[in-house]
Amino acid sequence: MNPIKDAAMDHARPIQLTVNGETHRCTVAPRQHLVDFVREDLGLTGSHLGCEHGVCGACTVRLDGAIVRGCLVLAVQADGRAVQTIEGLSQGGSVRDLQDAFVARNALQCGYCTPGMLMAAAELLETQPDATREQVRTWMSGNYCRCTGYQAIVDAVCEVLASRKATAAAAARGARA
Repeated sequence: MNPIKDAAMDHARPIQLTVNGETHRCTVAPRQHLVDFVREDLGLTGSHLGCEHGVCGACTVRLDGAIVRGCLVLAVQADGRAVQTIEGLSQGGSVRDLQDAFVARNALQCGYCTPGMLMAAAELLETQPDATREQVRTWMSGNYCRCTGYQAIVDAVCEVLASRKATAAAAARGARA
């Protein structure tokens, strides 16, 4: 029995949200963070708790399509909204090339930061397909990694940017032919 958790649940709030395409109706404590909710209540443990101050990026998830720090968003704030975790992002297969590049470039070592890195990199790939190496560095600097020194992470993201750009160019040439 946890008296603090029990007291918080006395003021519990019902919420409904869609996580990775699946609707959930739950009751949550008003101060429960979104990342704690997806990890503890839904069992989606890909997003990690790091600094719990929104600095490290280990808890990165998408909320209505944009990445957010799950430790800074309360679960009640996600009521009526769509959440995507690394599990949902990976299931769709749209980041398979990014995951493969992370492995090939040894851009993951302990793996703790990797889900947040992949979430951030996926948003970069979608929103800035012509990003320069410096723009990748700047974008990814919002996520901390204590193992790799970032070089391998930036290399992996730049490799995928180049590959996707080449694929798009080849498709454009084929469409004109």
